[in-house]
Amino acid sequence: MPPWIEYCACAVGAISGVLAAEGKRIDLFGVLVLALVTAVGGGTLRDLCLNVPVFWLNNSGILLSSTLPAVGTFLVIRFISMPKRTLLMADAFSLALFGIAGTEKALLSGANAVAAILLGIVTGVAGGVLRDVLRGEIPWVFRAELHLYATTVFFGALLFVTLEHWWPEEESSRYLSMGLILLLRLMAMKFGLHLPVFRMRAP
Repeated sequence: MPPWIEYCACAVGAISGVLAAEGKRIDLFGVLVLALVTAVGGGTLRDLCLNVPVFWLNNSGILLSSTLPAVGTFLVIRFISMPKRTLLMADAFSLALFGIAGTEKALLSGANAVAAILLGIVTGVAGGVLRDVLRGEIPWVFRAELHLYATTVFFGALLFVTLEHWWPEEESSRYLSMGLILLLRLMAMKFGLHLPVFRMRAP
């Protein structure tokens, strides 16, 4: 897997963490905590499940690719107003990049197809879950009004696992799968697509 994928995923994840701090009256340190948790949280849980070295502990590039965009975004939004949709867009790209990076690493580490898909979902959404818990909100993955979320990673990871089975080591499968996650997420945001909401029938 090209290293730039994880670098870009962490950068976009960190940016979404900074944008999520809007209106919470959090200082720079708190914003950086949110950014780093969003950027590395999912991958950390994935690596712990796979019992492999955590991907950022011996790679300063990961921390730099998370911290520098976070600080830059923190400075920029103090002078330029960002549309609320910017956070959703950054998060959508983060889902696509992290979801397939997690699935691919799981496969390379010897996980079976089902486990790889589940770990792809964990990599994609866990950082956002931790971010939302820290800022005192219901995680996006549990909120119907934020439309299809983890479901998009499931379909993208499923496509990747299928393509890898039939055409192993074909690089295009990685990018097609990322594209599917991003497309599904953007379509869900545009058309308001979501899974059925749990409601108990009135007596």
